[in-house]
Amino acid sequence: MAARAKSSVKPAANKTVKKASAGASSSPNTGGKAGAKKKKDVAYDEKAIQTLDALEHIRLRTGMYIGRLGDGSNSADGIYVMMKEVVDNSIDEFIMGEGKKVEISRDGKTIEVRDYGRGIPLGKVVECVSQINTGGKYNDDVFQFSVGLNGVGTKAVNALSSEFEVRSIRDGKFKQAFFERGKLKKEKGGKSSEPNGTYIRFTPDHEIFGKFDFEEGFIEHRLRYYTYLNRGLKFSYSAPPRKETYQSKEGLKDLLLDELGDAEPLYEIARGEGDRFEMAFTHGNAYGESYFSFVNGQYTNDGGTHQSAFREGLLKGVNEFAKKSYAGEDVRDGIVAAIAVKLQDPVFESQTKNKLGSADVRGWLVPAVKDQVVRWMHANQSEAKVLLEKIALNEKIRKELSAIKKDARERAKKVAIRIPKLTDCKFHYDDPKAKRREDTTLFLTEGDSAAGVMVPTRDVYTQAIYSLKGKPLNCYGLKRDAIYKNEELYNIMRALGIEDSLEQLRYNRVVIATDADVDGMHIRNLLLTFFLRYFEDLVLKGHVYILETPLFRVRNKKETRYCYTDEERDTALEKIKGPEVTRFKGLGEISPKEFGQFIGEGMRLVQVTVGSMGEVVKSLDFFMGKNTPARKDFIVENLSTEVL
Repeated sequence: MAARAKSSVKPAANKTVKKASAGASSSPNTGGKAGAKKKKDVAYDEKAIQTLDALEHIRLRTGMYIGRLGDGSNSADGIYVMMKEVVDNSIDEFIMGEGKKVEISRDGKTIEVRDYGRGIPLGKVVECVSQINTGGKYNDDVFQFSVGLNGVGTKAVNALSSEFEVRSIRDGKFKQAFFERGKLKKEKGGKSSEPNGTYIRFTPDHEIFGKFDFEEGFIEHRLRYYTYLNRGLKFSYSAPPRKETYQSKEGLKDLLLDELGDAEPLYEIARGEGDRFEMAFTHGNAYGESYFSFVNGQYTNDGGTHQSAFREGLLKGVNEFAKKSYAGEDVRDGIVAAIAVKLQDPVFESQTKNKLGSADVRGWLVPAVKDQVVRWMHANQSEAKVLLEKIALNEKIRKELSAIKKDARERAKKVAIRIPKLTDCKFHYDDPKAKRREDTTLFLTEGDSAAGVMVPTRDVYTQAIYSLKGKPLNCYGLKRDAIYKNEELYNIMRALGIEDSLEQLRYNRVVIATDADVDGMHIRNLLLTFFLRYFEDLVLKGHVYILETPLFRVRNKKETRYCYTDEERDTALEKIKGPEVTRFKGLGEISPKEFGQFIGEGMRLVQVTVGSMGEVVKSLDFFMGKNTPARKDFIVENLSTEVL
């Protein structure tokens, strides 16, 4: 978790928040509307109405089709979505029983994908990659469980690529077409000796994406997930000099083994499947519940009806086998599970497809999961015994905790009705009717000085401030009762509303805002340890961020620039004559008048992401555990002697 450490807890630039330009400048003469030119009145008549063709609309409103743009530093950036949409078409062929391998290659910023499926019908090749509402995904007999964007994805890739090539081979003939920024430039066809399938080559357009680069780690992670969800499908990937092959024999079981890493499960991973679903689960020593849920290959980050049905089916299966009436929380605490379903017409609760809303899933999935759980427990008596022992232990701990929880709540009532050190906002994430709920943010600040700067400059509707008293407790290795015995950790949990689950999460973003010094980094690590130890899902689901604040202010009487890196400072020094340079070590050193812009429209956030759950355990044990000699050697070897 330290800056120089290779860790699975890694920040990825979050481009959903508008990013301040390098060396953001401020001038007393530019504020407000004074001096602004009056907008010319434009008549709203027939001439103001525009009609764009489909691909022009994609280029103009890119976010509607692929979400964020980004520069490749986040796995959700548009260039990876483009790659996914092309590969998804190849996977659709495999799902329909056609083609058992997909070849992917990358040469710089150009991606090539070749599958060995049926190939696009030759007479419709151009239309299928350039005309919206044209494609085979609308025919349920041809594509029963499509994972793509219902035929929109390839058109979006075409529109957003500086160069795009498609070639389809069917029964000894081929059709090929070349596009530039969605415009057809050339097409040809004829005889071919190649095996059937489709080839697509594209280069994301720098006019749309600006400066970007592909990160191999994100591509590898995505390809591994593809293999877990499509047992038997073989992927080859080359990006010279690298060449890899990915294939999974046991599907979701392999996914859980990969996620757990060196963290040993309590028992052999259970696996079951039916015509329309596959599941795998085990238990570990972590707190809470961790799920990886998928619909037609789409990762549903926020779960949904299929995940709820799995949880219900698991509980019923365990209780039927054990002839008991265990509570759901006792059966599921510590679980690590994966569930994948195939649906013909899935209904999602949002455009991002993060949460399944199809109500009819429960009717068939609950009994199917229950049946698979009962079968597995009967066939694996020794593993079933370990599972029941874990459930009994969970039940015992829950009952012991109930008294501790009651005492903690009584103490909290005596201190104050409201949570101490919390300056709340008006809107909250757990209220589905709240305006701007996606913007709701809780800043965890270091002491009253930082809070004193942030409170008067925040957005009172969406930004809340929690002021830490000092360094939080290092809770690594401690039991869950540590939260209730420690006032600081207990109040953070209450402020977030996550005691029972993330369903009551009060803020969409939890932002750690500490000083840029050794103490600040230590507090950051202690907070990350708290979340990863007890509320891992908060991090896994992308709610935790680090606030970047400027390290330097470079100014003269005419101009002021705030710089986040040494490079930005050096650039500012070259641009500004006779500058005065200030180094900010703490948030409290920045005046409220200055600070507002750094948590406003120009806010820079770094999202905390997790590579795998097993790597988290190793990282926490190394950095926050008791291996003092090994950590001391690491610090000595990696100590930076740079004077700040």
